[in-house]
Amino acid sequence: MLEHISTLLYSASIWVLPAVTAITLHEAAHGWVAWKLGDDTAKRAGRVSFNPARHVDPFGTLVLPGILLAMQAPFLFGFAKPVPVDFARLRQPRRDMIRVAAAGPGINLAMAYLAALLMYLTVLFPDIARPWLFQNLKNALLLNVVLAVFNLLPLPPLDGSRVVLGLLPPGLAVRYAKLDRYGMAILIGLLIVPPLVGMQIGMKLDLLPWLILTPVEILIDSILTLAGH
Repeated sequence: MLEHISTLLYSASIWVLPAVTAITLHEAAHGWVAWKLGDDTAKRAGRVSFNPARHVDPFGTLVLPGILLAMQAPFLFGFAKPVPVDFARLRQPRRDMIRVAAAGPGINLAMAYLAALLMYLTVLFPDIARPWLFQNLKNALLLNVVLAVFNLLPLPPLDGSRVVLGLLPPGLAVRYAKLDRYGMAILIGLLIVPPLVGMQIGMKLDLLPWLILTPVEILIDSILTLAGH
């Protein structure tokens, strides 16, 4: 029992900080860019902040990662409260919508690269602390890339859908925007239903490697190469 608790606490210590940082800075970046482009909705709501407490979603930031941690999942995942953005208040709504949407994944990729660079500094720390620090940075690299790739999927309400919306001609954009109310259900269906069907018919129909894991692996390899690893 004590060994299990010790393992759980250690897992929490190497996953929680990278997860909370990746999720909350992602949301803060949306608000900051929107503010700079003319919409101060997030600023007035106190969401242009790197204080995690401003962005915590009880389920997405606390309960979901906690469940995954207790289940000893390979990595943690979660989400924060969406930052309120009034796209109509942006100076150039269609163009600036793309910038606001890209800000979240963009800061995640920047933090992933920073984590890769900081790995070099772990040699400066005592032997007892070095593995723990390195594991935090390794998890930060992974989580930030996963969050960036996941959010760039072109399905509402993810960031990728806002990028697509800003690029489409107005007529198509209006039709595409109507998917917003069904987007999360479609996404969950794509990730969960095919594997369940595959189990029943004896085939591997998991879309997750194709949608997320393969791009994540490519990006991580590229970031490590750019960082000189």
